[in-house]
Amino acid sequence: MLDQVRIVLVNTSHTGNMGSAARAMKTMGLSNLVLVDPQTLPDGNANALAAGASDILASARIVPTLEEAVADCGLVIGTSARSRTLSWPMLDPREAGAKLVAEGARQPVALVFGRERTGLTNEELQRCHFHVAIPANPEYSSLNLAMAVQTLCYEVRMHWLAGQQPVAEVDDTDYPSSELMEGFYSHLQQTLLQTGFISEGHPGQVMSKLRRLFNRARPESAELNILRGILTSVQKPHPPK
Repeated sequence: MLDQVRIVLVNTSHTGNMGSAARAMKTMGLSNLVLVDPQTLPDGNANALAAGASDILASARIVPTLEEAVADCGLVIGTSARSRTLSWPMLDPREAGAKLVAEGARQPVALVFGRERTGLTNEELQRCHFHVAIPANPEYSSLNLAMAVQTLCYEVRMHWLAGQQPVAEVDDTDYPSSELMEGFYSHLQQTLLQTGFISEGHPGQVMSKLRRLFNRARPESAELNILRGILTSVQKPHPPK
C-alpha cells in the first residue's frame, strides 16, 4: 500500500533537500518520489545526503508540471500554511496520514511539497483536495523541506502500522482522478463562458470558488459523469419551441 503514496516535490532548488527527503521517505517505508520541474537534477550532493536512500533518488520520476505528477491520483494533499487568501479544507498531519492510508489502499494518492522559500502557489494548491499544515511553534515555525517530509511520512507510517483497521474505516468510494477533475473544470469554464456567466477577461475568482466547492464536495465518478452530461446539454443548441 505504501507504494501508492506518492511524495511530490515541486521546483526544488537544493539537490541536498532531494537527498534528505529521500532519506526521510525510506526510513518510513515510502519509495515513490516525483520531482516536478526541479531547478537542478539530483547530483552527488543529493546522493550523499540520501545516506543509503540513493535508490529512491535513482527511481524518482521527473516531470515538468504538477498536473502530470498527480494526474492519476484520486486524492491529492498539499502542504500549506493556513494564511491563504482563499481558504481550503484543512487537515492536521494525523488526519492527512489517515486519509492517505485509507485511500491509498485502492488508488494512487499524493502528498505535495512546495518550494523551499515560497511553498506552493495558490494555483498549485487549488489542484489539491485538502491542505495540511504542521502545527509548529508559532514563535519559531521554521521547518526545512526534509523535516516536513519526515513529519508527514511518519504519520502515514503510523496509520499504516496501526493497520489494517476494521473494513468500515476504509473509504471504498470511486473518486475520479485529478486528470478527470481538471477535465471537468475546463469543461465547466468553457460552459460558463459560453453562457456569459463569467467573462473571458476575469474568470479567475469565480472558478477558484467553484474549484473549492467541488473539491470540498468531492463528487464520485458517477456524479462527475452526471455533471459533465449537464454541461454538455447546456452547450448544445436547442431548437426554438
